[in-house]
Amino acid sequence: MRIAVIGAGMIGGAIARALAEEGHEVTATRRHIERAKYLEEFGVTLTDDNRKAAEWADVVILAVKPGKARVVLEEIKEAVGNKLVISVVAGVSLAELSRAASARFVRAMPNIAVLVKESFTAYATWLDGDGDIETIEGILGTFGDCVRVDEEYLDGITGLSGSGPAYVTVFLEAMVYGGLRVGLPREVATKAALQTLLGTAKLLMKTEEHPAEVREWVITPGGTTIDGVFELEEGRIRTAVMKAIDTASKKSRLLSRKV
Repeated sequence: MRIAVIGAGMIGGAIARALAEEGHEVTATRRHIERAKYLEEFGVTLTDDNRKAAEWADVVILAVKPGKARVVLEEIKEAVGNKLVISVVAGVSLAELSRAASARFVRAMPNIAVLVKESFTAYATWLDGDGDIETIEGILGTFGDCVRVDEEYLDGITGLSGSGPAYVTVFLEAMVYGGLRVGLPREVATKAALQTLLGTAKLLMKTEEHPAEVREWVITPGGTTIDGVFELEEGRIRTAVMKAIDTASKKSRLLSRKV
């Protein structure tokens, strides 16, 4: 398909690259084109003309900042007509999108793991046709795993998986620093932390066990792990993570009111 990505910033650029690598014709827009020049290496055409890109495309992906969504939709509304428009703009509802233009809107929330096609992407739409859903999931499936949800859950998804890579990298960095503190070489500490996170995630996905069950497999009476877990509990790590997700989700809802 011919797909226009409106807003080739960090997430929009990742989306444009993933789609181009999958064989789609992709045009991406950015006000300062020079900042997105790297996308040309993947076959992406660049322009600073949002309307022209939207007119050319079969499908439009809106990837601008929440505060710019209304202005950009006003700019392209005549060009999108009855086209499929997938918005990855945090906090902007389907109702708000539909008031701005007469397109067939989808609201989606991927994360930056689109770069390696391992994103978790949740989406919501009022569309029900099999053809539309097939097209939507074909595009979003390019980014990684995708799941359709009720729109009311998308702010929570934004706080959990949309922002999630930032939480994971904070924890990863702490693991690496822990390794450095006990004397491990930096490259060994980094590789050990990365593989431990990756391996644990794959283990949980393959076994479908509850995380607490897998934790119990590692903990032995009087062993090393229980002492480490005790320190994590004393640091209230679970409370901190839950509060981070809650706060990010609330910010997503707040952004919606500002659009």
